[in-house]
Amino acid sequence: MATPVEAPKLGNSVEECLISRWVKRKGESVAAGEVVAEIETDKATFEVTSPVDGVLLESFFDEGALVPVFTNLFVIGEAGESAEGFRPGQGEAAPAEEPNAVGEVAPREAVARTAHGPAPLSPRARRFAKEHGFQPSTVNGSGPGGRVLEQDLRNLYQSGRRVSKVREKIARRMRESLVSTAQYTLNASADARGLLAIRARTKDVNINHLVTYCTIEALLEVPALNAEFIDGGIHEHADVHMGFAADTPRGLLVPVIRNAHMLAVDELAARMKELAMQAVDGTIAPDDLSGATFTMSNLGGLGIESFTPLLNPPQVAILGVGAIQVKPVRRGGQIEFIDAIGLSLTCDHQIIDGAPGGRFLQVLKSKIEDVESLCGM
Repeated sequence: MATPVEAPKLGNSVEECLISRWVKRKGESVAAGEVVAEIETDKATFEVTSPVDGVLLESFFDEGALVPVFTNLFVIGEAGESAEGFRPGQGEAAPAEEPNAVGEVAPREAVARTAHGPAPLSPRARRFAKEHGFQPSTVNGSGPGGRVLEQDLRNLYQSGRRVSKVREKIARRMRESLVSTAQYTLNASADARGLLAIRARTKDVNINHLVTYCTIEALLEVPALNAEFIDGGIHEHADVHMGFAADTPRGLLVPVIRNAHMLAVDELAARMKELAMQAVDGTIAPDDLSGATFTMSNLGGLGIESFTPLLNPPQVAILGVGAIQVKPVRRGGQIEFIDAIGLSLTCDHQIIDGAPGGRFLQVLKSKIEDVESLCGM
């Protein structure tokens, strides 16, 4: 019996997915639980598996196609069965095979798409695409009949015009951030000797975990920054859902630690490690990439002393964490050199004036400088 498999609903905010790769091809045997396709949202990559044993009777979309959730992607059944009854109403099914320029039959993975329809790849172009994991949805072929040559792919690959859905989402969000808010940044520093002392005693908790813990405590004391500006209204949150910037192979992602204020520092560190690993691997759930009430971005590991983090609307503030540097301070009439950590707070001036932003940094500074007592470490 033929079994259709739909594009899954991968989180409350996900309405469509992109077919990034067909692992199985039409006519191939598939075991229950075996991966048939890889799909991509604007946040992560997921595998679609077969629910039953059988043969891939039909796949309805090309690689690179955007497919609405709950739309049939493919059909598994017994050899010879028809899949036509499951063909989705929107979008045309891609042919399983396309003729190449010399009348041979090329597999669909060897077919790119030009502005005028399908165009075959030369053998060297296919090899280049496979070696570089490069499958652009449109290519201008310079060979006979629009045939795509290796140099065509190489030029496109090196031009930097390949933009992923994640990159597109980042670009759009950053533009919206600057257009919809009135941003300003305050820079300060805090004595980091307590952070370094804890770090020297334990390897399970790092500097970023400790600063995040201190920031959560500061937000509980200054809740005006743990807020969102939505439809002209200010919504302060009693619960802290902490977002933190994660650098991944697919671009910037922001995992969210829900109810972060309820976690001890070691629990917070474990959750941050778990989410960061999932983000890098591309296995993080879409719902773990939304819902933050405040965001942090740490560039200290790259030696950045201070920077201007951009807001993630509708949030009203974001904290940038810089590197630990030796800094002279005046104490008791004497100049003392201490290890200090840089803090950069960007706020939306529509909601947070300079003085409240400055007071938050004061509170955060005191939390960081008393981190050993605060964390009980």
